[in-house]
Amino acid sequence: MDLSTAVWRKSSRSSNNGGNCVELARIDDTVAIRDSKDPDGPKVLLTPQALRVLGEAIKNA
Repeated sequence: MDLSTAVWRKSSRSSNNGGNCVELARIDDTVAIRDSKDPDGPKVLLTPQALRVLGEAIKNA
């Protein structure tokens, strides 16, 4: 998947102090997730439904 034109947004839970930051981008029916400290590094691609399941699992952990 070509992510070169993706518009990334930082998680509202992220701070500006260089800590653990996650960025998301929506491309068609896919949500891409990356570490803001390593924007050229690996990305995780999920469906919106899978992202919701992941979010719920993290909240309940």
